[in-house]
Amino acid sequence: MTMTISTAILATTIDVREIAPHDRHTLIFNQFDALEPGQALQVVNDHDPQGLHRQFEQYLPGKYDWAYLENGPELWRVQISKLVATNAQVKIAGSSCCSGGACCG
Repeated sequence: MTMTISTAILATTIDVREIAPHDRHTLIFNQFDALEPGQALQVVNDHDPQGLHRQFEQYLPGKYDWAYLENGPELWRVQISKLVATNAQVKIAGSSCCSGGACCG
């Protein structure tokens, strides 16, 4: 199943222009963690949040969708949606060599 922006439910909007720079990413990741699958948050910024996007890709690959709603030059709005796990993702996440398999010695 692929989540599309049109099916995501907006949970919150974070205007990071009003937040101290060293607190921004932590706040965004905490808000994202609190989302239910299928929900989304919007981030408003005065520059392209490429660094944040790289962090999402590093820490949460395949678990989010990133869509630019407004792309500068003075204002950027990004919608970050929490994807619903597919059966394949659930199976991989629940699989482990040490879940009672013969490979555990």
